[in-house]
Amino acid sequence: MKLFTVMILCLVLCLVLYLTTRTNIATAQTFNEEKLSAEKGNAEAQFNLGLMYAKGQGVAQDFGKAKDWFEKAANQGLAEAQTCLGVIYAQGQGVAQDFTQAKAWFEKAAAQGYAEAQTNLGALYAQGQGVAQDFGKAKDWFEKAANQGVGKAQFNLGVLYSEGLGIAQDFDKAKAWYEKAAAQGNVEAQFNLGVMYAQGQGVAQNFAKARAWYKKAAAQGFAPAKEVLKNFPK
Repeated sequence: MKLFTVMILCLVLCLVLYLTTRTNIATAQTFNEEKLSAEKGNAEAQFNLGLMYAKGQGVAQDFGKAKDWFEKAANQGLAEAQTCLGVIYAQGQGVAQDFTQAKAWFEKAAAQGYAEAQTNLGALYAQGQGVAQDFGKAKDWFEKAANQGVGKAQFNLGVLYSEGLGIAQDFDKAKAWYEKAAAQGNVEAQFNLGVMYAQGQGVAQNFAKARAWYKKAAAQGFAPAKEVLKNFPK
């Protein structure tokens, strides 16, 4: 059975990232309190208000208003807001999709060392969105973020090494980066490690280890892993 690695060079969706880690925003401080502080120019409050509008916490969901508040905070140099604003443009949420604008905002945050923005900038270069496709630049940005521990960046860097995109193909390095991402629960990395062990790519072929990685990915609901396991050697 021929198996293929998953090649998903993906954006870190900051709206998901922050809205899952800051679920207490609406309860810790009321929307009106945040709005009062935001209107006085507090960048953190402006950012939080953008999150509330994006999520619909304490107020009706409105990506247009989310964008406006993210922009106010971003113009004050808040890297988190710059990244979220970039995602708004990349996804076309409340604005016309505009990868050039997304790139500009990601660059501002990335220049501050903000790892999620570095990951997203790498994804734009890898996919040629808003920029000429350049896997070498993608690798550089993914590496900066991967060294800060971002699982998506570690996975994406593994893909580049596995496929030899912009760099010499190196299964050892691919495996090392997949392992770092997989340890954080990255399901695509877990699946790709399964493929490496099943195919003997950079490792001795080992169906037991392959199955173990596929099972980890399947346990998180990853459909390709579930499909592979249906006919995988026992």
